Amino acid sequence: MSVSEGFVAAGYQAGPRSVGRPGRVALVRSYDAAMVQRPPAGSIPDAPGSYQFRDAHGRVIYVGKAKSLRQRLANYFQSPAQLPTRTAQMVETAESVEWIVVRNELEALMLEYSLIKEHAPRFNIDLKDDKSYPFLAITTTDEWPRATVMRGDRRRGTRYFGPYSAAWAIREALDLLVRTFPVRTCSDTKLNRHARMGRPCLLFHIEKCAGPCVGEVTKDDYDRMVRELIAFLEGDTDEVLGRLEAQMRAASEELEFERAARIRDRLGALHKVLERQQMVLAREDDIDLVALAGDELETSVQVFHVRRGRVVGRKGFILDRAEDLDDSGVIDRVLEGLYGEEPALGIPSEVLVSAESAERELFEEWLSTRRGTRVTIRVPQRGDKRALMATVGENAGAEFSRHRLRRATDHNSRARALNDLQQQLGLPEAPLRIECYDMSHIQGTDYVGSMVVLEDGIPKKSEYRRFKIRGDQGNDDFAAMEEVLTRRFTAYLEERARPVAERSGRFSYPPQLLLVDGGKGQLGVAVSVLESLGLEEEIPVASLAKRFEEVYVPGRSEPILLPRNSEALFLLQRIRDEAHRFAISFHRELRGKRMTTSVLDGIPGLGEARRTRLLKELGGVTAVKRATLEELLALPWLPDTVGRAVFARIHSPGSPS
Repeated sequence: MSVSEGFVAAGYQAGPRSVGRPGRVALVRSYDAAMVQRPPAGSIPDAPGSYQFRDAHGRVIYVGKAKSLRQRLANYFQSPAQLPTRTAQMVETAESVEWIVVRNELEALMLEYSLIKEHAPRFNIDLKDDKSYPFLAITTTDEWPRATVMRGDRRRGTRYFGPYSAAWAIREALDLLVRTFPVRTCSDTKLNRHARMGRPCLLFHIEKCAGPCVGEVTKDDYDRMVRELIAFLEGDTDEVLGRLEAQMRAASEELEFERAARIRDRLGALHKVLERQQMVLAREDDIDLVALAGDELETSVQVFHVRRGRVVGRKGFILDRAEDLDDSGVIDRVLEGLYGEEPALGIPSEVLVSAESAERELFEEWLSTRRGTRVTIRVPQRGDKRALMATVGENAGAEFSRHRLRRATDHNSRARALNDLQQQLGLPEAPLRIECYDMSHIQGTDYVGSMVVLEDGIPKKSEYRRFKIRGDQGNDDFAAMEEVLTRRFTAYLEERARPVAERSGRFSYPPQLLLVDGGKGQLGVAVSVLESLGLEEEIPVASLAKRFEEVYVPGRSEPILLPRNSEALFLLQRIRDEAHRFAISFHRELRGKRMTTSVLDGIPGLGEARRTRLLKELGGVTAVKRATLEELLALPWLPDTVGRAVFARIHSPGSPS
């Protein structure tokens, strides 16, 4: 059953003139051969609902929700120049728009989630769950419920706990748990085979299964064990531990030492499980924590599930930021994905997030309705919860770094990236050597440039170069870029003119793609430098604008928009970020040296010993600056020529104040 059919079945009816009627659906379409056109004035209802853009093939490419469809859709039908790049690309791709009117914002949110789940639109943030995470599952609807490790889609009649970060961790925990709660872990096939044989398996003999296959346990006792196991996994540990401790003491008092020892071993197994689930918050806390880390293209999401004060599960995934959303909007999308379907551990009473939800009140109402009690969403500001959120954020950042490293070190990905760059930018060959340049300064001071090199898609740090700007460029990035590129390629021409045996190798090789950080202005500077040196036909050039990841090439007024999930865009972004990092590090180094340089450095006759004594006797640099010439000449150990030189340096027009 489709989403629309589901709404009709729930009491909604479709009709072209049902706009504005509570509980009715309106479907309106507008077509154009090139791109979606604005529907006629007044045809868009001023009511809550969900809207869907479709392409020429009828596929849904974007789904959104709105408190007022009229106001929200009006934002899409303005000048493309005023729209964010990704939104403009979506509107240009779309051929029709339609909407569904619902009764309130909450229903609009639920409908939006259902439509995104059904159609997986390409311009919505991708919220695919990572199905590789394992769960501890208990098949509660079986006659003899089974405890096992499961992955993939959820099954009806099964309780899930986790997810766990690794399968070995959950199997180790399960092995400890069945020593106290000996429920079966075997498959249905094995259970039936041993039932026909009338002989239990090895797990029964080592007391890790109660033997339901051969009638060694009653149905009531078995169901009680399953309930206790579920309660323990949900966090109700005190009752189970207290009962076992009481049984152990009773057995000891009755001199049944073997039984007491077995109960002791079961207690030890449970304590080991609890040690792995460290107490991180107060015992009554049921909380989910959501943290983000990433950039404008991709974001790593980490979720920690805390129940009864213990971290009982965690999950993480990388999402593609296909929509023009800030972190607040991304948080909303993540909340939709986490709680759109019934989560394995239920909905907690509190959801802590690393960025404020853009529609916090709406999501609190939605989650409270589903939970049946009040749910709050907030950013923790202090105490243990803030510290735990910092830990979740560190995990998100580490996972994002690992994700980038996996892509960067994969040979096939690098090969695809270089081939894609050749095709997308129209290069004569795959750019096996790419050089990227960036500038760094603070208000024109300590101006530096950086050159980083990728060969075969891998950073070649031995080829990195740093440039200290020689001219007085002020805040002129273009002039600084011109100086750096001129110096680099002049050196290349000089190297090329030498005999091969005499070349130093520092600037001997030209790039197969010259990349500059910036937009059309920086591209124009690079083209001008290459033309002045006669290299415009030899060296291809492009610029990468950071804001929208737009690639500009000579002879084309509009930027090239590489596919957001392409390896080519990832490669360009990585080398641009590396050039920026390298430039910043050099700038900080120069600034640090300048700030630690004393006004007394470099004065003839004032060596380290005299400078130290002067500062000590007068009381520091500030006192030396305030000293008169007579006071300096009165120092018996300081020669008069040196005293006059110190005074002249301090009071010269260019000395620091």
